Amino acid sequence: MREKKPGREGSGGANSPDERAVEIPIDGELDLHFFSPRDVEEIVSSYLSECLSRGILQVRIVHGKGTGILRARVHAVLKKLSMVASFGLAGENAGGWGATIVRLKPEE
Repeated sequence: MREKKPGREGSGGANSPDERAVEIPIDGELDLHFFSPRDVEEIVSSYLSECLSRGILQVRIVHGKGTGILRARVHAVLKKLSMVASFGLAGENAGGWGATIVRLKPEE
């Protein structure tokens, strides 16, 4: 899965040479620290779709603890996705309230 990662703010827009593609490994763990909050919905839904197509049914999404805004945005996206069977905060050994564990519905 490839996502575009912008360079510095104000660096010239969408066609700027500073904009570069980032390869995201599809391994059941998505770390959102490297992405803009405005891209979360697209990244999360695309990543989960790819996991599902590869038979990965449990995914850990790392959103960080911070103020909780990114966590809330991730959870809002997950509530809308029909492929999501359930989700909840990770246990203390998996990131606590800085990560969310998502269980996907198997493809039929």
